[in-house]
Amino acid sequence: MTVSGFTRLPPPHGLHMTMPSQASILEIEGISKRFQSVFAVRDLSLAVPRGSIYGIIGPNGAGKTTTIRMILDILAPDTGTISFHFRNTTVAQNDSIGFLPEERGLYKRMTVEDVLVYMAQLKSVPPNRSRPKIDAWLSRMELSEWKKRKVQELSKGMQQKVQFISTILHEPELVILDEPFAGLDPVNQELLKDIVLELKAGGATVLFSSHVMEQAEKICDHLCMIDHGQKVLDGPLSQVKSGFGADILVVEGDLPGAALAVLPGVIAVRSERLRHELTLAASTDHQQLMSRILTLGRVDGIQRLQPSLHSIFLTMAGKNSKTGA
Repeated sequence: MTVSGFTRLPPPHGLHMTMPSQASILEIEGISKRFQSVFAVRDLSLAVPRGSIYGIIGPNGAGKTTTIRMILDILAPDTGTISFHFRNTTVAQNDSIGFLPEERGLYKRMTVEDVLVYMAQLKSVPPNRSRPKIDAWLSRMELSEWKKRKVQELSKGMQQKVQFISTILHEPELVILDEPFAGLDPVNQELLKDIVLELKAGGATVLFSSHVMEQAEKICDHLCMIDHGQKVLDGPLSQVKSGFGADILVVEGDLPGAALAVLPGVIAVRSERLRHELTLAASTDHQQLMSRILTLGRVDGIQRLQPSLHSIFLTMAGKNSKTGA
């Protein structure tokens, strides 16, 4: 079709540019990807709310990176569609996205400044605009003194921070981060978390993958939990946790985990030394259960609380495996 004197060609590999949506910036409908006889992703659908921090979480090998590669058109889905809804439709789709890959890669013989200038140019940001931003970000990341040094002289953590700068330097509307915290020490993990929250506050949408549930729990608004390429949970973090909140019991004391696991109403037990986290069925009689627990050994305390994402995933992954998915 012809629009304003030019021909709009269909996008490749099932990707679609559509008119802006108020609700979401990215919509995925029924995508699947198979490598020979193995499904890496199977019939996955999700919608990423605009202005949110959205986590795709699951264990290694769950299909997170394959999903991201299909979103970025690095891989073509076998079935399904992927649609973007960017506000500024005059900007090229590639320039509206910032991507930090799981496999980090920079030109190691270039200086930090030169590689960032080059990466910005690839996103249509000229040097006269990128250099002031580079200086500001290097200062924020405590890398200013490394500006004229070659990338290969930096530690792996420093290189990761440089690549993160290259991901957001052009101020993309959608920031996609694949395992962004891997390889960073706790101080820099906290720094990166703060910046991700600032990106959201500035209007960006952040989509990231992680196999570390604790990291996702700290910053996610929404999440999609996948296992063996299939979605097992999807929704706002608060709703996901409240849906499981009445079914967690934390017991502290010298108790045998195996005995706790066979008590009526107990679905799963996660024991760490003297702390036992019990996932319970919705119909569990809590008073009766606590009475039974007191007969098993020394009990120092019992508390009901909302489950961690880690506990939720263990429960959902167990259900998924039992169904043969």
